[in-house]
Amino acid sequence: MFVFARLPFRPSSWLMREQHVGSDSRIQEKLLFPLCPTYQTSIWMFRTALARFQNKWKSYRHRFVPWVALNLSRNEKTLRKVTERSKDKLVPDEEVSRSLLQLFRVLLRSHGADHGQLRALQNHFLGQVTSEEDQCGGSSVCGDDVMLQSLGFCLDRQPSSLPSAGTGVFVTKGCVPKGATVAMYPGTVYQAYEPILLQSIRNPFVFRCIDGVLIDGNDKGISKMVFKSCSGRDRMGPFIMSDTSWLTSTPQNPLAVGQYVNNCSYETPANVCYQEYDVPDNFPIRLRQYLPNVNYSHEAQRPLRCVVLVSLRDITAGEELFSNYFTIVH
Repeated sequence: MFVFARLPFRPSSWLMREQHVGSDSRIQEKLLFPLCPTYQTSIWMFRTALARFQNKWKSYRHRFVPWVALNLSRNEKTLRKVTERSKDKLVPDEEVSRSLLQLFRVLLRSHGADHGQLRALQNHFLGQVTSEEDQCGGSSVCGDDVMLQSLGFCLDRQPSSLPSAGTGVFVTKGCVPKGATVAMYPGTVYQAYEPILLQSIRNPFVFRCIDGVLIDGNDKGISKMVFKSCSGRDRMGPFIMSDTSWLTSTPQNPLAVGQYVNNCSYETPANVCYQEYDVPDNFPIRLRQYLPNVNYSHEAQRPLRCVVLVSLRDITAGEELFSNYFTIVH
């Protein structure tokens, strides 16, 4: 005769916990059976893989079109809406150019003392000094002072105030007035028909403009190599046509941190917004060395596309910058 006994199912598998409350109120645990090492390893591998997937999904979901479409109605407060493409601009391009030129001229003066030989070669190449920035002296000024002197505020990359958001951008000194150019989105500029598949793999820094132009703001891996290659290709004699220092931890253009501005939320509304800006043809050649963007194709038949971040309100020191990752054009 065989007797079968049905054991009650325990969710904790082979682990049976018995609680003993003593004078010290400690909880003791007893193992009914030892856990299988293979089982423990499998559980650990599954939990590790799941945690990695969740972290990747948090950064990628905002670029997964089906997820975006399904969640638009749930994130009304984090969307920016404009009636036409032309309405995307918060301030005129002339005002953006004026702010950039103001900063870049101070940068050129501050770097003049360290690059005197290069400037002499540039003067010889041009034949004469014709612009205001060339006639200025070469007093050396540190990066924060340059930004504070020309724009009235300073920025810095620091751990974000949002949980699991990584790096953020903060105003550390001064005050940002409404309508000011706060930052620039650096990276290689791809036209809508140009290949970007390899560069976009596991890349959360690809920015899409309204007209389909893409800007790859990743400062690592293949994206970094592509930008440095294109920048070297476009150099005109002694003139550097783009800034590669944004690929490092100390960019010479302090505005080139726009790729680290985090998305807004219900608790933290946006205080800056993205604005597309095409660099005019009359932009001084000596100041192009501070532009953190370069065309992927040397034969691009259009002005260099930049994306700047413009303040929606006054921003005081200590505040983090937040933008709208999505702009809806009706």
